[in-house]
Amino acid sequence: MNVSSPWQKIALTYFAALALVVLAYFFADRQLAEALKPITGGVKLFPWLTYIVRVLGPLASIAMAVVAARALARGSLTPAEDAILRAACAILIAWALKEELKWVFGRTWPETWLKPANPSYFGDGTYGFFPFHGGQAYASFPSGHTTAITTLAGSIWVLWPKLRWLGIVLSLCVAVGLIGADYHWLSDVIAGAILGVTTGVVAAKIGRQRHRSEISEPDGCEAK
Repeated sequence: MNVSSPWQKIALTYFAALALVVLAYFFADRQLAEALKPITGGVKLFPWLTYIVRVLGPLASIAMAVVAARALARGSLTPAEDAILRAACAILIAWALKEELKWVFGRTWPETWLKPANPSYFGDGTYGFFPFHGGQAYASFPSGHTTAITTLAGSIWVLWPKLRWLGIVLSLCVAVGLIGADYHWLSDVIAGAILGVTTGVVAAKIGRQRHRSEISEPDGCEAK
C-alpha cells in the first residue's frame, strides 16, 4: 500500500492511535490499574504530577485577553503574540471539546471519589461506557488533564520547535501521574492525547501562510 500521500499518513496515524485505545480498553486498562494499585496507591508524587495542568486554563484565558487587548490597541499582532494567542485558544477549545466527548462516551472511573459514591471499577466492579449518561460520575473518557497538557505540547511542537522537549516531558509527567494515582485508565490518557495533540497542532498551523505575509517578523523571531 502506497502511503506517500500526507493524508494517507495522517489517516494511518489516527487509525493506529484509535486502535491503541480499543486494545487498551480490552487488554490493558484493568490489568495495568490492578498491577499498579498496590505499588503506587497512596504515593503523593503521582497526584502532584497532575497539578501541572491546573494553571493552564487560567493562564490561557489571561494570555488571550491580554494579547487581544494589545492587538486591538495597535491594530496588529506581533509574531510572538500570534503564537501565544494560537496556543491559548487551542487550550480553551480543547477543554470545551473534551467536555462534550465525556458526555458522549459516559465512561466510569477507576476509583470511587465522589459524594454520593460514584460507580467505579475498584469500588463496585463497574467498568465500561454509558453513552450520553451525563454527570461527573461518567466523565472518565477522554482524560481532560491529558487533553490540556498535550494541546500545549502540540502547539509547542509547531510554534516553538526548540522547546519540543518541554512539551513531551510535561505530557509524560501528567500521564504518569494520572495512571499512577488511579485517576484515569490508560485508554483515557491515550484518547486525551489524540484530542489534545490534534487541537494544538491544528490551532498552531491553521492560516499560518496567510499570517506570515500579514505579520511583520522581527529578526530572529518567527510566528510558526
